[in-house]
Amino acid sequence: MRCAPENEVAIMITITRFDKRVIVLNVEMIKTIEAIPDTMITLINGDTILVRETVEEVVERAIEYARRLHGFRVV
Repeated sequence: MRCAPENEVAIMITITRFDKRVIVLNVEMIKTIEAIPDTMITLINGDTILVRETVEEVVERAIEYARRLHGFRVV
């Protein structure tokens, strides 16, 4: 996974749509992440995105984002 170089603060994560386009997503816009069975991300504005990554992968990237941005340590 690549969020940002070690000395930079990550502000977004990369995810892959089903047509293989890579997009960059601000995780603070995520409302829910569901496996239906494909992974669907619902944003706070109501938009939805179907992605190739699993729910677990998206959550892992969001946690890494929080660690880098806010200095959280998730155990």
